[in-house]
Amino acid sequence: MLILNKTIFVMMIAFILSVIIGFFYVPYMKKLKIKQNVSSFLPHHKKKNQTPTMGGGIFIIPTVVTVLVLGLLDMIDLNYNLWILMVVFLSYGFIGFIDDYTKVKMGNNKGISRKAKLIMQLFVAIVFFYIFMRNEAPPVLWIYTLGIKIHLGWTYGLFILFMLVGTSNAVNITDGLDGLAGGLSFIAFIAYGLIAWGAGWLEGYESIAMFCFALSGSLLGFLCYNSHPARIWMGDMGSLALGGALATVAILTRHELTLAIVGGVFVIEALSAIIQIIAIRKFKKRVFLMAPIHHHFEKLGWEERDIVRLFWGVGLILSMTAIAFGVWI
Repeated sequence: MLILNKTIFVMMIAFILSVIIGFFYVPYMKKLKIKQNVSSFLPHHKKKNQTPTMGGGIFIIPTVVTVLVLGLLDMIDLNYNLWILMVVFLSYGFIGFIDDYTKVKMGNNKGISRKAKLIMQLFVAIVFFYIFMRNEAPPVLWIYTLGIKIHLGWTYGLFILFMLVGTSNAVNITDGLDGLAGGLSFIAFIAYGLIAWGAGWLEGYESIAMFCFALSGSLLGFLCYNSHPARIWMGDMGSLALGGALATVAILTRHELTLAIVGGVFVIEALSAIIQIIAIRKFKKRVFLMAPIHHHFEKLGWEERDIVRLFWGVGLILSMTAIAFGVWI
């Protein structure tokens, strides 16, 4: 099957499954009262109060089902690297599920402690690093465009831990406006799907690409329910799964540094939150009207839809740039 045909087929199947699952999933979450209150720091979002959460299942389930079914039909290869990716995807999703469930159970936005969440994220990252290195992967950063290889030795392990934990939390921080994190993730996984197709030396590179395209199709279906006004939020269950999967694909395809470009908006969102915290604690001043930066634009009077469109546009430009340098040049 031609690459383009296979890509469209996988995205279409995942999209249809996502839309169908969402059709039943959203009212079911409402019936179970799996709802989350809006933070008191966001009074302008009061109308969103009690919106169902844990919407990550709308794109996690169809992605996993699509990949497994295609694998069982021998349309894609269920190889070692794909299983690593699937395990990280589901593991980070499970951590997010625990956090979301705790928030719903306790009736607040605290969830599990930051320390507990970080420990669980680090545990999954360490397991991934151990399995990854057992596959005799060299501890090297490759900059293909410039033909540069940087040997990191044991520090490569720390770099991987930082990537997995940092990316999952960056996507989580970005998930603050309807459709924002979902749309940016859709763009990012399309980009890494194309990058994976170019990684012909990687065992199971085609399967990794198909996972990315399946997840993109599922995210497109999820946006039918998450775009403004959102009928459901992805919650930590969805955002942590997306961030973990995105970092894993970047590591497996040896395009770790490219992630800083593809996920540039996620990086900016995370940095804005870090800068704000440091500025307040050290200098008793605010750099932004409110962090992360999408809330800063809200405080400036921007409409939510306009902010999301702007950030999607920036994410698309960054991803196209990354594809150009990561695949064609």
